[in-house]
Order: sequence, then structure tokens, then C-alpha cells
Amino acid sequence: MIKAILIFNNHGKPRLIRFYQYFTEDMQQQIIRETFHLVSKRDDNVCNFLEGGSLIGGSDYKLIYRHYATLYFVFCVDSSESELGILDLIQVSCCSFEVFVETLDKCFENVCELDLIFHMDKVHYILQEVVMGGMVLETNMNEIVAQVEVQNRMEKSEGGLSAAPARAVSAVKNMNLPEIPRNINIGDINIKVPSLSPF
Repeated sequence: MIKAILIFNNHGKPRLIRFYQYFTEDMQQQIIRETFHLVSKRDDNVCNFLEGGSLIGGSDYKLIYRHYATLYFVFCVDSSESELGILDLIQVSCCSFEVFVETLDKCFENVCELDLIFHMDKVHYILQEVVMGGMVLETNMNEIVAQVEVQNRMEKSEGGLSAAPARAVSAVKNMNLPEIPRNINIGDINIKVPSLSPF
């Protein structure tokens, strides 16, 4: 079972953290630091498997990772998980891109670290399409991308939360009130609007 998925940059800054086993926040931070220390000191031409750190379970856990450009993608798995199975999840047979990374690449068009920062909700949604509760759900990249596109269409049709303030301002502007209301009554709530002086 997958215990955690960690993505951090070359400086150890976490960009995505998903634990599928409970750890306190302090323990999570220590695990991230220890995992970064273990993974970052390894050469790029060595095996992508290593024993988990002492905080994540030692020899009972494995760290399976890939390093792409400025990011480390690390899967922390227990001993019951097949290392080759996780490596298959990480590597697509025709190229060395991780299913998750390649899906991000398709969704963001050449994904970069800033996409992980500014589109965290979308990144988490994509991750949930691949892994949920520590179990791999989907490895077919086309199916994952199709589900992300469905989600994007739903958000656009609903206007999304980001469009709510603009819709509210537009609705107020289109009210065409002859004067500014002085009292607003909503059920049992009575709101008195103060006099506004012109600029």
C-alpha cells in the first residue's frame, strides 16, 4: 500500500504532500526533511529504490522516486507493495515519464513547478484520479485526462468559485436601483445601510 506521495523541489520545498497514514504535522515535516535528505544525495544514475527512513518505518518501507528537472516525485510504500508495480506506475513503457507527471504535462501543457503551486486544486484532483486511500485506481493516462476535462467543463458551466465575486458585482451593477437602499431586511435580520457621501 502507498503510505505517502511527496513532491518537493531541488531545495527541499514541498510542492505536494499526501499522506495515506496518519502522522502529526511535526512528524510529517520531519519525514519530508528525512526523505529529501535520503533522495537528494543519491546520484541520478543509481537505482530508484531505497529503504525508507527511520521515521517512515525503516526497512519495512521503501522509497521509490524519480527526479524530473527541478522536482522529486517520491512514493513511500510498505513492504507488501511490489516495487516493480510502483515503478510501472512511475514509468510509462515508451518513455521515462511518470503517469502522474505525464498527465500533469498534458493538462498544463509542459508542467512546471509553478503549475503545482498555483493550481494545487487541479493537481490534487489529478492525483486522486490516480491514487486514492493509498491504492492505485487508474494508470490509463487517457482516462485520467478525460476525467479532468469533464471536471473542467463542469467548473466552466457552473462558473467556478473564482467567478463568484465578479458575478456578484455584475448583478449589483445591473440592479438599476433609483436610489441606494437605506434598510435591508432579510428574514429576521435588519441591516441599516449608512449614508454614503459622494466622492
